[in-house]
Amino acid sequence: MNTSSGRDFGRVPAHLRALLRHFADLRDGSHGDGAVRRADKERLFAVAVDFLAPYARVALGEMNEALLAATGTVAGGTIIRSPAGDLTATWTLSWPEQRRVGIPPVTLDAFFGRGFLHPHLRGATVGVWPLNVFTDADAAAELPTLRAIAAADLHNLVFQRDYRIVPAITGT
Repeated sequence: MNTSSGRDFGRVPAHLRALLRHFADLRDGSHGDGAVRRADKERLFAVAVDFLAPYARVALGEMNEALLAATGTVAGGTIIRSPAGDLTATWTLSWPEQRRVGIPPVTLDAFFGRGFLHPHLRGATVGVWPLNVFTDADAAAELPTLRAIAAADLHNLVFQRDYRIVPAITGT
């Protein structure tokens, strides 16, 4: 991974390593172990998606069990290239109440925009986080981030409709 002048990334808490690597990428104009060419970065993105997939499913599965009375369906994870050249892998959690009111599912996106230096994570309704996953340990460290994205996404979907889309509250 990128190294910072005089700084050992291994000593940084796991949940902050991706952010520190992100800043080093910006500084160095590269990604991962010095990937500069888009094709090399896309290969790293595909590896990151593979590492991230089980953790994305865990985060969404926990939400399904705890808040949606296990009525939801977790799907996705395939990398898709848009006509513009963006790469996206999306995991979704949909459930009957959400579909009934016509709002999007809770979404976790790993995306690598065509003009981006490196990939990011986001939800359907919430922000952008760095995606610097090169090992299973890196992916495991992102589980709290994935949980936060999913929780923020559900929170925003409740704002789009109301609390009745959450079975844990309505008892349905």
